Amino acid sequence: MDETFDAIVIGSGQAGPALADRLSQAGWRVAVVERHRFGGTCVNTGCIPTKAMVASAHVAALLHRSQDFGISIRGEAEVDFPAVMARKSRISGSSSEGVEKWLRGMPGITVIQGHARFEAPGVLRVGERLLHSERVFINVGGRASELAPDIRGGVDVLNNSSLMALDRLPEHLGVVGGSYVGLEFAQMFRRYGSRVTVLQRGAQIVPREDADVARALQETLEREGVEIRTGTECFALRREGAHIAARWRCGDDQDEFLCTHVLNATGRRPNTDDLGLDRCGVEVDERGFIRVDDQLRTSAAGIWALGDCNGRGAFTHTAYNDFEIVAANLLDADPRRVSDRIPAYALYTDPPLARIGITVGEALASGRPTLIGERPMSRVGRAVQKGEEQGFLRVLVDAQTRHLVGATLLGVEADEAVHALLTLMYARQPVATVQRGVFIHPTVSELLPTVLGALRPLEAATAQH
Repeated sequence: MDETFDAIVIGSGQAGPALADRLSQAGWRVAVVERHRFGGTCVNTGCIPTKAMVASAHVAALLHRSQDFGISIRGEAEVDFPAVMARKSRISGSSSEGVEKWLRGMPGITVIQGHARFEAPGVLRVGERLLHSERVFINVGGRASELAPDIRGGVDVLNNSSLMALDRLPEHLGVVGGSYVGLEFAQMFRRYGSRVTVLQRGAQIVPREDADVARALQETLEREGVEIRTGTECFALRREGAHIAARWRCGDDQDEFLCTHVLNATGRRPNTDDLGLDRCGVEVDERGFIRVDDQLRTSAAGIWALGDCNGRGAFTHTAYNDFEIVAANLLDADPRRVSDRIPAYALYTDPPLARIGITVGEALASGRPTLIGERPMSRVGRAVQKGEEQGFLRVLVDAQTRHLVGATLLGVEADEAVHALLTLMYARQPVATVQRGVFIHPTVSELLPTVLGALRPLEAATAQH
């Protein structure tokens, strides 16, 4: 059965439905193909369910610290893990159903469930159906990387998706990978009551961050009882009775430990290996990510790639911005580009880590005169009132232009407070714009003008550390 459309969108992750909606409003006839669950990674196994679990873990931690706030709880506060997972599933399921209902209600949109593969340029097969269009938008997302068979040793290893299906709390969770996914799960499962050990190949966790940021975050996690082992080598698993033996260094038998479950959080790979991209001239890099230009066009005419599969961003907010870039160029005669985007992301440990722009290391490597402003969270009234004094605020400013070039906020409400600085960067205004602002008290954001008013040369500040 042959069908022709004005456009075909493959995948219903963050960028796909929003793009379909814009094309629908423009009067286009569009096919949206989804092979699994509507909403993609964020809705089903990423941001939404994990942050629901983070919220439950936060409540558990507060109950454990209740006496710090003058509150006594009679009896033991217990984590009902099946109830935590059921809450997560309700929230995630509702979001997925909402995406599907939204798509099916769009005028001119045909929703097709199944796996799409290119037969030729502009021709896709989904089961018995052949779909034709001069415009195809690939939004297929990614999935967790796998450990090599010689490392796995026949052991069943969890990933971020299969971990969501657990119905019993792990006694001891080994986490392979000390970056964003691994650390969020490590802290939440420790707060649920599991023993947790994190194994990180490099010398520090969160390797893209400055060393002192990694140290501060590690200290916070270790205070809660998360065991962190860096510099792992000779990593291998093997089954030992009811447990899993995890070897993490070469040498004697003391360099391994027993756990009940292992989570692999070492990265993600794009879902591009079974799309038939070779049949339509779409180039991929050595890791399978689709090569795109600054406006997300692939090497093949009439084909775009959005979201995680293009390797230009690994976040829900960057995927949504991909939609905005494509829609602006296609429908609004507005030449938006990926390179306009400022690096911005958050790690949802507790407290959260939020970062925009460049790090101290990158600023020093650039050779440009840079100013730094810092303040510990222990001197932020809002943090003291909430009993959350870990972390610090840090800003980096170009000494010549007085424009903000980066910020790292580690502390309570950092993921919200950072947006005042991100807006400043997008507005391309000097830091005096925020420094002279009158911010609401008591908030974390109100300290940003103070931090920007106490700038000093970066090189001198680094030498003092």
